[in-house]
Amino acid sequence: MSTEGTAQLSTELRDALPESFGRLTPGQVGVLTDALRARRESQAAGLNEAAEDALKLVPALARGPVRRILFR
Repeated sequence: MSTEGTAQLSTELRDALPESFGRLTPGQVGVLTDALRARRESQAAGLNEAAEDALKLVPALARGPVRRILFR
């Protein structure tokens, strides 16, 4: 397993890799890393969309200040 690939996977997992991951091929590490990154991006997009939808409940004149306060 490549050092760069394992470093990227460890970054995506936000933790040290389990020992069993040492048996993965570089291709498998790449697929897993890409899948984790895509899932994290999808979740972030969903959270951003939900936050914007929630701001629609705030009166229009207050949305800017509320957005700045909540999402600095």
